[in-house]
Amino acid sequence: MRHPLRHRSFKSLALVAAFLAAAPFLGAAPVQAVPAAVAPATAAKAASLTPAQHLALMSLEQKVGQLFMVDAAATGASINTMSDLTRYHVGNVYLAGRSYNGVAATAAVVRQMTSTITASTTSLTKLFVATDQEGGYVQVLNGPGFSSIPTGLAQGTIAPSTLTADARAWGNQLRAAGINVDLAPVLDTVTQSFAPFNAPIGYFEREYGYTPAQVSAEGNAFATGLKQAGIAPTAKHFPGLGRVTGNTDTTANVRDTQTTSNDPNLLPFKTAINGGIHFVMVSSAYYSKIDPTHIGPQSQIIMQNLLRTTDHFSGIIISDDLCNAAQLQPWSLGVRANDFFNVGGTMLLCGNERDIPTMYYSLIALAQARPSFMAKINAAALKVLEAKYEL
Repeated sequence: MRHPLRHRSFKSLALVAAFLAAAPFLGAAPVQAVPAAVAPATAAKAASLTPAQHLALMSLEQKVGQLFMVDAAATGASINTMSDLTRYHVGNVYLAGRSYNGVAATAAVVRQMTSTITASTTSLTKLFVATDQEGGYVQVLNGPGFSSIPTGLAQGTIAPSTLTADARAWGNQLRAAGINVDLAPVLDTVTQSFAPFNAPIGYFEREYGYTPAQVSAEGNAFATGLKQAGIAPTAKHFPGLGRVTGNTDTTANVRDTQTTSNDPNLLPFKTAINGGIHFVMVSSAYYSKIDPTHIGPQSQIIMQNLLRTTDHFSGIIISDDLCNAAQLQPWSLGVRANDFFNVGGTMLLCGNERDIPTMYYSLIALAQARPSFMAKINAAALKVLEAKYEL
């Protein structure tokens, strides 16, 4: 995700702030949690279970809820986000927008959401709480206790060992605020001459350098530091957004006409996977030389053939925003969700909390109607639980 804030076509921080101030975050009245059909009776029992045993005790509704990561305003979750966590059992959130309130205030925002964890909502499964803390123009959390993080391009000039130490310190700040996943690092490679024309990455100096080797060394040094702090990093945006001109958040039919399935620019992602990264985010672009007829989150070739089979990635395949992005406009919300999980996705990131119910009910209906799809829902939910137990 060019960062899930969806407010990133503005290079001026003043414009970003103005845009965020105008964004609506309020919604319908709160609803009560819907009891699940089956759930562990106590926290102690849940803690003693294996992921597979825990999955067996979850209702279909709870399993589906584990497959979403929904946005929450960094300054305080909206009524709709809170409803998603309770009524629709959503098991993962990410803080979006901008906050300048510091670590303590952010921790209070997170506690408001983690307080929804019960036997009936998530089957006592803890939340993945994420944010976009890349640095530079993409830093959601600011204020007392949070460092000002340089852009990826600036980080790329720091010795890898020093960058790892810096990222460990930044990760410790996230951990103190209740965050356990960073939707970073950006592992896209952009050439220096093309960077000014590359809307999602180069224009905002989000790349760690101009060659796959440099991006791999520096981006993965950042990831290592996060892991040392107990934060799960996210390698994005597979198989790369460094050769496109449009931003899939704001532009439709974004297409990469150059990247191949054995492209040198895949090196940073392969290095991250070999290093044990738990999250890989799939780009929403088309890739003409890999799968010309399907965007990333609808491509079995990209997610199964490349990520799973060729690169041996066994973690969580997370989408970029499938709710607000202009690239997704041709498909209904239900089709977006069904297609993503049908071709091997694990976690759907949604930048509009109001869209969760439609996607949630679509997945449940298809799972109930089609045993093969039910098996895919179970497999994805198990992968999420396995990551949560490990992390």
